[in-house]
Amino acid sequence: MNKMDNDDLKKSRILYVKRFLEEQTDEAHPAVISDIIAYLADNGIAATRRTVTQDIDQLIEYGVDVVRNKCRQNQYFVGDRHFEIRELKLLIDAAQASKFLTAKRSRTIIDKLLALTNRYQADVLAEGLYFDDQVKPKNENAYITADLLLKAISQKKRVQFMYYEIGPDKAKTYKHNRHVYEFSPWRFLWNSDSYYIAGYSETHGKIIRFRIDRIAAPKMIETDAVPMPVGFDLAAFVKSVFQMYDGSLVDVTLKCENEMMKTIIDRFGEDVLTEIADVNTP
Repeated sequence: MNKMDNDDLKKSRILYVKRFLEEQTDEAHPAVISDIIAYLADNGIAATRRTVTQDIDQLIEYGVDVVRNKCRQNQYFVGDRHFEIRELKLLIDAAQASKFLTAKRSRTIIDKLLALTNRYQADVLAEGLYFDDQVKPKNENAYITADLLLKAISQKKRVQFMYYEIGPDKAKTYKHNRHVYEFSPWRFLWNSDSYYIAGYSETHGKIIRFRIDRIAAPKMIETDAVPMPVGFDLAAFVKSVFQMYDGSLVDVTLKCENEMMKTIIDRFGEDVLTEIADVNTP
């Protein structure tokens, strides 16, 4: 075996050691050197205690957080990971509950998220997964549309599409007799479990937002997109389109029962200006 073969074998062995530690260990499930040697042997790679120890030292040098518990047989496990388990839980719950993703796409994303941790935590995270197909889309049209819009944003190009609403008979009703909108996409928005795209509409002559799952027959065209204005306040735009109605902006004062405070906070955030109207009200 020449020097290049030895170098290739060493690189391959280190990668397998890294995979084993990431997939098979955590603080509650450390591994000893013999465990790693057995795993390497199952994958057709010969190793000794000395070579595996050297591989682990090199992984630590490269920045992998391999923790070594010193005892009669040293124990090893991966400490810090890209995501903590509670962070993965939040992401998995979001993918599971999303009404934008099909059940199949949700499962695919969740499988990828589970691959970011070890098998023990993955088993815990996978428990209790449930997909309500009744509230999930039946096809991936919206997912494909979002991908096209992302490419258009990246390439600074306009898109064309038709837009529809759902009528009382559950049929699609295309806006303005199947009018083809020409649109410069700028930013994705998420509101009330729906996905939107904000940008400049040639038809409307202003900045507007469209709900992505209501876009039909989208295509990217070669015309350069209208650039987003310098200093465009996305937060103010979101507030204007999701929390207000069309028309002149006015300040209003709402008088509510005490039990409505949670709804006010949910709607307007904790920074909303409030005061107690009746100090005698419990």
